[in-house]
Amino acid sequence: MAESVTQTKFVLPETSGLGLRDQICEMVSAAITAQVLSPDKRLPSCREMAEQLGVSRNTVFAAYGRLIDLGLLVSRDRSGYYVNPIVSEESQNDNSETHLSLGDEASQSPVTFESLNLVPVDNPLNWTSYPYPFIYNQIDPDLFPVDGWRECTRLALSTTQMPAWRDDSVESDSSQLTQQLRQRLLSSRGIYADEDEILITLGAQNALFIIGATFSHKNKPIAIEDPGFPGARNAFNLTGNRIIGVPVDEDGLVVNAIPTGCQLVFTTPSHHFPTMVTMSQERRKQLLKSAEKNDYLIIEDDYEAEMNYFNARSQSLRSQDKNNRVVYIGSLSKTVSPGIRLGFMVAHRDIIKQARIVRGVMMRHPPTIVQEVVALFFRLGYYDSHIRNIERRYKKRWHAMNEAIAKHLGMLDRTSTLGGTSFWLTGPPAFNATQLSVSLRARGVLIDIGEIFCLNADNRSFRLGFAFVPLKKLEEGIKIIAEEVNLQLSTPAQ
Repeated sequence: MAESVTQTKFVLPETSGLGLRDQICEMVSAAITAQVLSPDKRLPSCREMAEQLGVSRNTVFAAYGRLIDLGLLVSRDRSGYYVNPIVSEESQNDNSETHLSLGDEASQSPVTFESLNLVPVDNPLNWTSYPYPFIYNQIDPDLFPVDGWRECTRLALSTTQMPAWRDDSVESDSSQLTQQLRQRLLSSRGIYADEDEILITLGAQNALFIIGATFSHKNKPIAIEDPGFPGARNAFNLTGNRIIGVPVDEDGLVVNAIPTGCQLVFTTPSHHFPTMVTMSQERRKQLLKSAEKNDYLIIEDDYEAEMNYFNARSQSLRSQDKNNRVVYIGSLSKTVSPGIRLGFMVAHRDIIKQARIVRGVMMRHPPTIVQEVVALFFRLGYYDSHIRNIERRYKKRWHAMNEAIAKHLGMLDRTSTLGGTSFWLTGPPAFNATQLSVSLRARGVLIDIGEIFCLNADNRSFRLGFAFVPLKKLEEGIKIIAEEVNLQLSTPAQ
């Protein structure tokens, strides 16, 4: 009797970050999960599969061997490779009650939602394919120290390090990471905190949500910068807090405009989000005095504190705080990588204790394995080296952007800034940044429109981030922006 061979035709994915062996493993295991392979039909032999996929027989042999080790395939003498009958039976049992016939009513939502007043991220998913993505919160992946990160990951996975992350940490954090933050990062910002005054978070955004949830029961408003960080607005809105906007000028948050009765005041003093102005030392002192006098806490998001290109780093509010009024937030997203999603919060131990409970309800704790890898990244000196590298690279890009904007976009106003990785520009009264964004996108240029940062619509402003755009492409991108700006300004309003 002739062997019964599966009729399934296998095709490798067009794009994949995996090696050929692992692509074959993924392809076959996906077919098993989808139940398109029968355990009584033989898979193509190594030679047949190699010819079908255009790869070597050794690659297919290695893939089949790996799938056998995983228990997904079995090898039968003088017969070939088959789906493990146990796996096939389990898959059928798992799906026996899920193949229900759903009529047209399945497309109808069972619930309706009122607006949550949240600001979504409006950048296209394929933003990296645009020639000139002048959007913020993106860093150049070519600057990431891959070899150093790989080494730290290898060490974290060693048998001597494994107990540190293998078990449930309940609501605690990596003591190694906490120690490194205290010694290497916080101390450089003049902040000295005990271990019980630090909480590890999934980035600054997660920290803001935890703070919003921790203080929402007090039913007192939160003052935020306007324009300001939409992520903070989202976090405080979603946790049930009332928000009040406070204006920003060339010295930062206008302290005299903070209304009475607030429980928290959110600010980004190092580089204001999104205008990039730095809060003056006099304004910082004024804010700290006001917090004590009017009985509120300050949330200091020390945004891009490392990116000062012309003068010494400003003293953080937390380092000058003598009355435990400042809750300090930091993130590794802009210095290491956004995908790592790690940040931290520093505050009085009573606040951290309560915030830890709130975080525990959400997620217990950030992944300990990631915390341990980042701790090693600090311990072995990779972080310090990486910071020096990106500061040097971004300083060159800042100068190139500054010169290009001065040369081609002089018709627009811009805020004064001496650091950070973006520029804030504002047009005349009839100017429409939203319209500009649409015309630029058609030419391969992405910008951040100002209205998403404002409580009250501001269609005249927009932001240009330069961290992701290559140095040699900065000016040509600015030229395109200038062409569209001039076209809009020269066209009579309809």
